[in-house]
Amino acid sequence: MILKAFKTKSNQKYVNSLLKDRKGTVNNKKVATIAVLLNLDEFTDFEAFRSYFKELNLTSPKHKIVAFTMDDKHESSQWETYFSPKDIGWKGKINSTDLQAFIDEDYDVLISYFKTNEVLLNLITTLSKANLKVGISRKDERLYDLIIDIKPSDFDIFKVEFRKYLNILKKL
Repeated sequence: MILKAFKTKSNQKYVNSLLKDRKGTVNNKKVATIAVLLNLDEFTDFEAFRSYFKELNLTSPKHKIVAFTMDDKHESSQWETYFSPKDIGWKGKINSTDLQAFIDEDYDVLISYFKTNEVLLNLITTLSKANLKVGISRKDERLYDLIIDIKPSDFDIFKVEFRKYLNILKKL
C-alpha cells in the first residue's frame, strides 16, 4: 500500500515535470486521425466513438481507442486496447508495447474522455505526441489545448461541441 502511494507520487512528479516544459503548438492541418483515451469506470461505449468518427467523415484505419482499467486481470477483446496500473512503472516507465505504440503515434487529435484526476491517465495524455489534446476535465488544465467541460455520460453534448470547435479551428 505504501509502495503504491510512492509510485503514484513518482508518476505525478514526472507528469508535473513534463507539463512544466509543455508548449501548446497546434498546427493548421486538417484532422485525419483521432485517438481516444477512456476510463472504463466512467465510459465504456467504444462503438459510440467509432460511429461518431464516421459521422465526421473520418474513416482512417489509424483511429485508436484505448481504455484504462484498475483491474489488472481485465479480459480484453482483440479490437480494443486496455491498460492497467501494472503497465506503467515508476517515473512514467511504460511496460506495455501496445501502450507505448499508442503514445508514440502522431495523431492529429487526442480525446481524453475522463473526468477523474487519475495520474496514470494524465501521464498517457501528457506523453502522447498528438497535435491537439482535447479533454473534458478541468482538474488539470495544463494537460489540454481544448477543454469541453461535460460529464462523460453527456456524449451527445460532446459530439456537438467537439464538431463546433473543430470547425472553428478549421480542422474539419
